[in-house]
Amino acid sequence: MRVLVVEDEVSLAETIRDGLVEAGFAVDVVHDGVDGLWQATETPHGAYDVVVLDIMLPGLSGYEVCRRLRAKQVWTPILMLTAKDGEYDQADALDLGADDYLTKPFSFVVLIARLRALIRRGAPERPAVLAAGDLTLDPGERRVARAGAPIAVTPREFAMLEFLMRHPGQAMTKTAILENVWDAHFSGDPNIVEVYIGYLRKKIDHPFGKAAIETVRGAGYRIAVDGG
Repeated sequence: MRVLVVEDEVSLAETIRDGLVEAGFAVDVVHDGVDGLWQATETPHGAYDVVVLDIMLPGLSGYEVCRRLRAKQVWTPILMLTAKDGEYDQADALDLGADDYLTKPFSFVVLIARLRALIRRGAPERPAVLAAGDLTLDPGERRVARAGAPIAVTPREFAMLEFLMRHPGQAMTKTAILENVWDAHFSGDPNIVEVYIGYLRKKIDHPFGKAAIETVRGAGYRIAVDGG
Protein backbone atom coordinates (compact mmCIF):
# COMPACT_ATOMS: atom_id res chain seq x y z
CA MET A 1 0.00 0.00 0.00
CA ARG A 2 1.61 3.25 -1.15
CA VAL A 3 0.87 6.58 0.48
CA LEU A 4 1.79 10.13 -0.55
CA VAL A 5 2.19 12.48 2.43
CA VAL A 6 2.09 16.22 1.69
CA GLU A 7 3.06 18.02 4.90
CA ASP A 8 5.22 21.14 5.30
CA GLU A 9 6.17 20.52 8.94
CA VAL A 10 9.25 18.40 8.28
CA SER A 11 9.43 16.82 11.72
CA LEU A 12 5.76 15.87 11.63
CA ALA A 13 6.10 14.55 8.09
CA GLU A 14 8.98 12.32 9.14
CA THR A 15 7.06 11.13 12.18
CA ILE A 16 4.12 10.22 9.94
CA ARG A 17 6.47 8.49 7.50
CA ASP A 18 8.11 6.42 10.25
CA GLY A 19 4.77 5.41 11.74
CA LEU A 20 3.27 4.41 8.40
CA VAL A 21 6.37 2.49 7.32
CA GLU A 22 6.27 0.59 10.60
CA ALA A 23 2.61 -0.24 9.87
CA GLY A 24 3.57 -1.68 6.49
CA PHE A 25 2.93 1.24 4.14
CA ALA A 26 5.30 2.45 1.42
CA VAL A 27 5.53 6.22 1.86
CA ASP A 28 6.62 9.19 -0.27
CA VAL A 29 6.84 12.62 1.39
CA VAL A 30 6.84 16.14 -0.09
CA HIS A 31 6.66 19.43 1.76
CA ASP A 32 4.66 21.91 -0.34
CA GLY A 33 1.51 22.04 -2.41
CA VAL A 34 3.19 22.44 -5.79
CA ASP A 35 5.31 19.32 -5.31
CA GLY A 36 2.33 17.47 -3.87
CA LEU A 37 0.20 18.22 -6.91
CA TRP A 38 2.99 17.20 -9.27
CA GLN A 39 3.72 14.00 -7.38
CA ALA A 40 0.06 12.98 -7.28
CA THR A 41 -0.57 13.67 -10.97
CA GLU A 42 2.71 12.88 -12.71
CA THR A 43 3.54 9.55 -11.11
CA PRO A 44 2.15 6.52 -12.99
CA HIS A 45 -1.64 6.15 -12.76
CA GLY A 46 -2.66 4.28 -9.65
CA ALA A 47 0.76 4.62 -8.03
CA TYR A 48 -0.76 5.87 -4.78
CA ASP A 49 -3.50 4.14 -2.85
CA VAL A 50 -4.18 7.24 -0.73
CA VAL A 51 -2.92 10.81 -0.24
CA VAL A 52 -2.46 12.43 3.19
CA LEU A 53 -2.73 16.16 2.51
CA ASP A 54 -2.19 19.02 4.94
CA ILE A 55 -4.42 22.06 4.42
CA MET A 56 -1.92 24.79 5.30
CA LEU A 57 0.86 24.37 2.73
CA PRO A 58 3.28 26.73 0.98
CA GLY A 59 2.96 27.12 -2.78
CA LEU A 60 -0.58 25.77 -3.06
CA SER A 61 -2.94 25.16 -0.17
CA GLY A 62 -4.25 21.68 0.46
CA TYR A 63 -7.67 22.94 -0.62
CA GLU A 64 -6.28 23.97 -4.00
CA VAL A 65 -4.29 20.77 -4.46
CA CYS A 66 -7.44 18.76 -3.74
CA ARG A 67 -9.53 20.86 -6.11
CA ARG A 68 -7.02 20.54 -8.94
CA LEU A 69 -6.64 16.81 -8.48
CA ARG A 70 -10.37 16.28 -8.75
CA ALA A 71 -10.57 18.65 -11.71
CA LYS A 72 -7.93 16.48 -13.42
CA GLN A 73 -10.08 13.45 -12.59
CA VAL A 74 -7.50 12.01 -10.21
CA TRP A 75 -9.73 10.03 -7.87
CA THR A 76 -7.11 8.75 -5.40
CA PRO A 77 -8.66 8.90 -1.91
CA ILE A 78 -7.55 12.00 0.01
CA LEU A 79 -7.36 12.38 3.78
CA MET A 80 -6.90 16.01 4.83
CA LEU A 81 -4.89 17.07 7.87
CA THR A 82 -5.58 20.39 9.53
CA ALA A 83 -4.54 22.21 12.67
CA LYS A 84 -7.84 24.06 12.50
CA ASP A 85 -10.83 22.79 14.42
CA GLY A 86 -13.60 24.64 12.64
CA GLU A 87 -16.43 22.64 11.11
CA TYR A 88 -16.40 24.86 8.02
CA ASP A 89 -12.75 24.00 7.32
CA GLN A 90 -13.74 20.36 7.35
CA ALA A 91 -16.80 21.04 5.22
CA ASP A 92 -14.70 22.96 2.69
CA ALA A 93 -12.31 20.03 2.40
CA LEU A 94 -15.17 17.60 1.77
CA ASP A 95 -16.83 19.98 -0.66
CA LEU A 96 -13.66 20.06 -2.75
CA GLY A 97 -13.50 16.29 -3.03
CA ALA A 98 -11.57 15.09 0.02
CA ASP A 99 -12.72 11.74 1.37
CA ASP A 100 -11.88 12.16 5.05
CA TYR A 101 -10.05 14.47 7.45
CA LEU A 102 -8.19 14.45 10.76
CA THR A 103 -7.53 17.38 13.07
CA LYS A 104 -4.04 17.75 14.56
CA PRO A 105 -2.95 16.42 16.94
CA PHE A 106 -4.23 12.98 16.00
CA SER A 107 -3.80 9.39 17.07
CA PHE A 108 -1.66 7.20 14.82
CA VAL A 109 -4.04 4.33 15.50
CA VAL A 110 -6.90 6.44 14.13
CA LEU A 111 -4.83 7.67 11.16
CA ILE A 112 -3.90 4.15 10.12
CA ALA A 113 -7.47 2.90 10.56
CA ARG A 114 -8.80 5.78 8.43
CA LEU A 115 -6.21 5.17 5.71
CA ARG A 116 -6.97 1.46 5.55
CA ALA A 117 -10.69 2.23 5.31
CA LEU A 118 -10.07 4.62 2.41
CA ILE A 119 -7.85 2.10 0.65
CA ARG A 120 -10.51 -0.60 0.99
CA ARG A 121 -13.01 1.81 -0.52
CA GLY A 122 -10.65 2.42 -3.42
CA ALA A 123 -10.78 5.24 -5.95
CA PRO A 124 -14.10 4.96 -7.79
CA GLU A 125 -14.42 7.39 -10.64
CA ARG A 126 -16.66 10.30 -9.80
CA PRO A 127 -18.60 12.04 -12.55
CA ALA A 128 -17.21 15.45 -13.43
CA VAL A 129 -20.72 16.87 -13.03
CA LEU A 130 -23.54 15.25 -11.05
CA ALA A 131 -27.01 15.59 -12.53
CA ALA A 132 -30.62 14.81 -11.59
CA GLY A 133 -32.88 16.06 -14.33
CA ASP A 134 -32.05 19.73 -14.88
CA LEU A 135 -30.35 20.02 -11.46
CA THR A 136 -26.55 19.90 -11.75
CA LEU A 137 -23.68 20.02 -9.27
CA ASP A 138 -20.03 20.38 -10.26
CA PRO A 139 -17.79 19.16 -7.39
CA GLY A 140 -14.61 20.51 -8.95
CA GLU A 141 -15.92 24.01 -9.60
CA ARG A 142 -18.26 23.96 -6.60
CA ARG A 143 -21.20 25.11 -8.71
CA VAL A 144 -24.88 24.28 -8.49
CA ALA A 145 -27.37 25.11 -11.23
CA ARG A 146 -30.94 24.34 -12.22
CA ALA A 147 -32.08 24.62 -15.81
CA GLY A 148 -28.80 26.42 -16.43
CA ALA A 149 -29.45 29.07 -13.76
CA PRO A 150 -26.65 29.26 -11.14
CA ILE A 151 -27.70 28.78 -7.51
CA ALA A 152 -25.65 30.15 -4.60
CA VAL A 153 -25.29 27.68 -1.74
CA THR A 154 -23.18 27.59 1.42
CA PRO A 155 -20.39 25.04 1.85
CA ARG A 156 -22.58 22.95 4.16
CA GLU A 157 -25.52 23.04 1.76
CA PHE A 158 -23.21 22.07 -1.08
CA ALA A 159 -21.84 19.11 0.90
CA MET A 160 -25.34 17.88 1.74
CA LEU A 161 -26.59 18.23 -1.82
CA GLU A 162 -23.50 16.47 -3.19
CA PHE A 163 -23.97 13.57 -0.78
CA LEU A 164 -27.60 13.14 -1.80
CA MET A 165 -26.81 13.47 -5.52
CA ARG A 166 -24.14 10.80 -5.29
CA HIS A 167 -26.93 8.41 -4.23
CA PRO A 168 -29.79 9.28 -6.61
CA GLY A 169 -33.06 7.56 -5.82
CA GLN A 170 -31.71 6.18 -2.54
CA ALA A 171 -33.15 7.26 0.80
CA MET A 172 -30.40 8.60 3.06
CA THR A 173 -31.08 8.51 6.80
CA LYS A 174 -30.38 11.45 9.09
CA THR A 175 -27.59 9.42 10.64
CA ALA A 176 -25.94 8.79 7.28
CA ILE A 177 -26.22 12.47 6.36
CA LEU A 178 -24.76 13.58 9.69
CA GLU A 179 -21.85 11.14 9.41
CA ASN A 180 -21.00 12.13 5.85
CA VAL A 181 -21.75 15.86 5.86
CA TRP A 182 -20.95 16.79 9.46
CA ASP A 183 -18.88 14.32 11.44
CA ALA A 184 -19.18 10.72 12.57
CA HIS A 185 -18.86 12.07 16.12
CA PHE A 186 -21.36 14.92 15.72
CA SER A 187 -23.07 15.46 19.08
CA GLY A 188 -25.41 18.32 18.23
CA ASP A 189 -29.13 18.26 17.49
CA PRO A 190 -29.81 15.76 14.65
CA ASN A 191 -32.69 17.99 13.55
CA ILE A 192 -30.03 20.19 11.98
CA VAL A 193 -30.45 17.90 8.96
CA GLU A 194 -34.09 18.99 8.57
CA VAL A 195 -33.02 22.63 8.85
CA TYR A 196 -30.52 22.30 6.01
CA ILE A 197 -32.93 20.28 3.88
CA GLY A 198 -35.28 23.25 4.26
CA TYR A 199 -32.53 25.67 3.21
CA LEU A 200 -31.80 23.63 0.10
CA ARG A 201 -35.44 23.29 -0.89
CA LYS A 202 -35.85 27.06 -0.76
CA LYS A 203 -32.96 27.41 -3.20
CA ILE A 204 -33.13 24.48 -5.61
CA ASP A 205 -36.82 23.50 -5.56
CA HIS A 206 -39.28 26.26 -4.63
CA PRO A 207 -38.12 28.89 -7.17
CA PHE A 208 -38.42 26.32 -9.96
CA GLY A 209 -41.72 24.74 -8.95
CA LYS A 210 -40.10 21.32 -8.61
CA ALA A 211 -39.23 18.89 -5.84
CA ALA A 212 -35.82 17.30 -6.36
CA ILE A 213 -35.48 16.54 -2.64
CA GLU A 214 -38.05 14.01 -1.48
CA THR A 215 -38.90 13.05 2.07
CA VAL A 216 -39.14 9.29 2.55
CA ARG A 217 -41.25 8.81 5.63
CA GLY A 218 -39.41 6.82 8.28
CA ALA A 219 -36.30 6.52 6.12
CA GLY A 220 -34.86 9.97 5.39
CA TYR A 221 -34.34 12.02 2.24
CA ARG A 222 -33.47 11.31 -1.36
CA ILE A 223 -32.84 13.06 -4.65
CA ALA A 224 -35.36 12.17 -7.33
CA VAL A 225 -33.50 10.55 -10.24
CA ASP A 226 -35.28 12.80 -12.71
CA GLY A 227 -34.78 15.90 -10.56
CA GLY A 228 -38.42 16.10 -9.52
